[in-house]
Amino acid sequence: MKSTFHLNQRRLRANDHIRDLASEVQLHVKEFIQPLFIDETLSNRSESATMTNVFSETLESALRQTESDLKAGVTKFLFFPVPKDRFDNNFRFDFAVSCIKKLKENFGNAIWIASDLCLCSYTSHGHCGVLNHAQDKVLNNETVHVLADYALQLAEVGADCIAPSDMMDSRVWAIREKLNGNHFSDVAIMSYSAKFASNFYGPFRDVCKSSPSKDLKIRDRKTYQMDFRNGGDAITSSLRDLQEGADILMVKPALPYLDILTKLRQQTTAPIAIYHVSGEYAAIELLAKNNLIDADLGHLEIWTAFKRAGASAIISYKAREAKRLIV
Repeated sequence: MKSTFHLNQRRLRANDHIRDLASEVQLHVKEFIQPLFIDETLSNRSESATMTNVFSETLESALRQTESDLKAGVTKFLFFPVPKDRFDNNFRFDFAVSCIKKLKENFGNAIWIASDLCLCSYTSHGHCGVLNHAQDKVLNNETVHVLADYALQLAEVGADCIAPSDMMDSRVWAIREKLNGNHFSDVAIMSYSAKFASNFYGPFRDVCKSSPSKDLKIRDRKTYQMDFRNGGDAITSSLRDLQEGADILMVKPALPYLDILTKLRQQTTAPIAIYHVSGEYAAIELLAKNNLIDADLGHLEIWTAFKRAGASAIISYKAREAKRLIV
């Protein structure tokens, strides 16, 4: 009797060795970016109340943490300044500038540092830009001018990359023009090109002290961050940012928007970063705290999904542990 043979996919799952050989996705620590919070109001580093093992640093503790991160294989950082002074106009960025300068003086080209570019931690009202007189609208052009000047100050002290997260229209063009016009054409722009008005940002806003004031007529960021019902807007905005001079695109948040990442990857070969945001991170850590998941394996699985969907870089609060987890 003639035997009939069928392909047995389970042979490719039989043990660790063959699973490694057959895997479509390989992670590497060099693909990770570690967020770094430096808070001018602190005298000692402080752990977030809502994110396990996420700290707000002083400038001194940030230097120690960066040295530790380098030993763990992390060389890329996304810097968030938390200044003590708040403004409505006549913004001063001395604190952020001093942090970038000190980090680069200490570590030079051993680190690559992207500086988040936004006004939410600077404004008295917590919005990402300049408000009109009635305080019911964020002014696009006025905000863009401030951000472009801010970007130049950061570039002048060694920032490798400017990461505008404000979501004003044409800010990438204005920043690129400002940088190129002042001989900083080698400074990259990583645009938050697909940043949605999400419900997953809460823990981050606690750390950065950047929640919009509830006393204003405009109480949320839906007029400038993207509507999560409108994926086409994210694609259009991202491709526009590329044309305006962005070098790296970003999708934020991550898990609810993997469809956006995949669609964007199909339309460009440019690097795309994905930001596993604070609420997503905290959810895994909370599950682990209640013995409902292994946190390490949970993060590893999610990182793999990001890369499988098309990410070139992963921004994760657990990036400094990536080398340990990736086997």
